[in-house]
Amino acid sequence: MRLKFTKMHGAGNDFVVLNGLRQRIQLTSEQLRLLADRHFGVGCDQILLVETAQHPDADFRYRIFNADGGEVEQCGNGARCFMRFVHDHKLTHKREIVVETKNGLITPRLEDNGQVTVNMGAPIFEAARIPFLGSDDAVIQTLEVAGEAIQITTLSMGNPHAVQVVTDVEHAPVVIQGALIEQHPRFSQRVNAGFMQIVDHKHIKLRVYERGVGETLSCGTGACAAAVTGIRRGLLDARVNVATRGGVLNITWGGNDTPVFMTGPALAVFEGEITL
Repeated sequence: MRLKFTKMHGAGNDFVVLNGLRQRIQLTSEQLRLLADRHFGVGCDQILLVETAQHPDADFRYRIFNADGGEVEQCGNGARCFMRFVHDHKLTHKREIVVETKNGLITPRLEDNGQVTVNMGAPIFEAARIPFLGSDDAVIQTLEVAGEAIQITTLSMGNPHAVQVVTDVEHAPVVIQGALIEQHPRFSQRVNAGFMQIVDHKHIKLRVYERGVGETLSCGTGACAAAVTGIRRGLLDARVNVATRGGVLNITWGGNDTPVFMTGPALAVFEGEITL
């Protein structure tokens, strides 16, 4: 099978984007892993697939596959790249579209400066819906990890997140502890592990160990989850600049059941073809 693709990134979180409107694409988990492999394939954190919408209110369907070949519910940086892709490839002339994901509808908008703002929907805090095995929906939960009790906040931004506050994100045990949190038995569908350093009420630094991928340079839903966590804990204002290793994302949340808005870059790197 020969596939055309576009390599893109949003703040260093990189993607292989496939146009399923103009070519029939049904890839096995093995083929997806090969495509994402940085030595034997194109290389990426996630593979994004553009398809015809099934929901009557959506313009497109947006499917996301992690580097391990598993399909997931949401990807915030990918949503921005998705908007940029369909606009640049003239699949739509709209600057704001409704996109169907595995976990509902989102609304990305292409700004005049080339950045993309995404209405990510309202965060979910109910443990059963994250899903997280907990006795209540308390903002701060204790999680036992390798004999250490850590304080986390759990929530869903269309996908599950566990966020902890650290003193120095550069020296946080992201790779080792992140992998243990991702696979923790209290998260039945695994989880994205966020490590957040508070700089001041408007700025944070963030690293995320992503489910099915490992640490990435940036995680859009992770940035949303971290900002929401800080706001809920009274540590952050409603507008937050999130500095990741790949760039800065701007997150806004009004609290309660209001939607989270994320703004950041979305860039095409190159186009090509690969035989799988």
